[in-house]
Amino acid sequence: MERNGYGTRELLRRFAPYYAKHKRVLIFDLFCALLTTLCEIVLPLIISGITNTAQYNPAALTLRYIGTLAAIYLALRVVDCFAGYFMANTGHVMGAAIETDMRRDAYGHLQKLSNTYFNNTKVGQIMGRITNDLFDVTEFAHHCPEEFFIAFVKIAAAFVILAGINLPLTAAVFALIPIMLFVCVPVNLRMRGTFRDQRRQIGELNARIEDSLLGQKVVKAFTGEDAEIDRFETDNQAFLGIKRATYRYMAQFQMLTRAFDGAMYLAVIVLGGWMTVRGGITAGELVAYVMYVTTLITTIRRIIEFAEQFQRGITGIERFLGIMDADIEIFDSPDAVELRDAKGEIAFENVSFEYSDDHNQVFKNLDLHIKAGEKVAIVGPSGGGKTTLCSLIPRFYDVSSGRVTVDGRDVRDYTLRSLRGSIGIVQQDVYLFSGTVFDNIAYGRRGATRDEVITAAKRAGAHEFIMQLRDGYDTYVGERGVKLSGGQKQRISIARVFLKDPPIIILDEATSALDNESERAVSEALETLAAGRTTITIAHRLSTIRSADRILVLTEDGIAEQGSHAELMAEHGIYYRLNETAGTLA
Repeated sequence: MERNGYGTRELLRRFAPYYAKHKRVLIFDLFCALLTTLCEIVLPLIISGITNTAQYNPAALTLRYIGTLAAIYLALRVVDCFAGYFMANTGHVMGAAIETDMRRDAYGHLQKLSNTYFNNTKVGQIMGRITNDLFDVTEFAHHCPEEFFIAFVKIAAAFVILAGINLPLTAAVFALIPIMLFVCVPVNLRMRGTFRDQRRQIGELNARIEDSLLGQKVVKAFTGEDAEIDRFETDNQAFLGIKRATYRYMAQFQMLTRAFDGAMYLAVIVLGGWMTVRGGITAGELVAYVMYVTTLITTIRRIIEFAEQFQRGITGIERFLGIMDADIEIFDSPDAVELRDAKGEIAFENVSFEYSDDHNQVFKNLDLHIKAGEKVAIVGPSGGGKTTLCSLIPRFYDVSSGRVTVDGRDVRDYTLRSLRGSIGIVQQDVYLFSGTVFDNIAYGRRGATRDEVITAAKRAGAHEFIMQLRDGYDTYVGERGVKLSGGQKQRISIARVFLKDPPIIILDEATSALDNESERAVSEALETLAAGRTTITIAHRLSTIRSADRILVLTEDGIAEQGSHAELMAEHGIYYRLNETAGTLA
């Protein structure tokens, strides 16, 4: 499960390791920041020197003296330009590289999360976290160390120089800074809360849009366009409300900082003017003082303006960690071994299972043994746990108690890659990736040749219709295969499993959504696929499983009946009634 309520210090601590591989760039970026700061620090000293020289020693104010100061400042400006270029270019690239690393880690972590996480988290929220939320991290990663380093150098230098000019006046000006922080920080924290709400709400908007667009055929079929627009508008207006609150806090923040800016200038005008009259500081020093206070105020204002970007970046990191800290429930044990040359013998030994998120118990103390090469069919009422039972074999979920074995060994003792590599799954809801027919079949085995893909398609009975497509195997299938019929998509998914060539096959209601003609074609392909393999078939159409070696009737109480079609029909039990209800009584 995800954690919430990270502190800023913890977020920065967790984020800091991403700088490790870029530390040389970061150090040089900070060095360049130091160089750019020198120009702003030196300029008031140059102006102060010229002013005091003009007032107290005009004869010394020669062209050579002015030329020397100008040459020094010009040299600093040249250095400033090159340093600024590096900061704007390479520094930003460093931030983008860190964003890329974080997105890679988030995506990699998502691949390890169990079905439970995805069952409880909207895809739109996940997409927002690994895309939009990390955009702000680029600016944060670059500017955060840079801005705070520059601010520290400028404030420290300004304090030292101003204290050297006049300590009482400096103390009066700097005394306003902690008061400003005390007043402004709470507003800043409230602003961070609204940024977090913005991210959450934009995720809801993404989820709403994705849900509506993917289901647009249903929306049109049920004339639900107006209802969808109303639902979207509700979420859209909620987002606007959050942004209103954000901008209100931003306005309060800026108002307070402007007020403290004015207070600092007022202190310099009143106290500085009075001390100049009293001879406490010279005219040149007062000019330098005003310029340094301007630099100080500009620095503080820049930090304050950066606060918005800082909070956006911190919010992005927080939501990133929400993914990274989601528990990996299914993982390889330290001593996991490879499953090689699997025979396909499967056993459930005193297995109980309940979902970890809602503790809904699916079955308890279930025992089942499936011989290698045996064809087993599972039937029963909805909610009896048929799909869940099969999901325990490739470890999409782990058992609550008991164990599932393949070839006599607990599936938790095998590496996930080798275990799942030995199992082929054909589902009712076929998922095809956006790409070509070839790409989708070749997904069954990386690096497969074109000839191997064509052979798999022929065995799945898909080659003929594929060749009739406009571009054959290079035909673009559309998002989720929308350009193909249900039967075509199903045969491509079967070809994918043929290419994988696993010893264990799970058929999860693979023909229940097809018309009669497509069902016949797919059933023939499935019979070919099942030959010589351990096959578990989940079926609602009972006519498709009569040839199974064994049929299991799974109910909420476990396996209520098992046997061949003829044996179960002779018992006149649950299976008999299911056949009678389906109108397939023999």
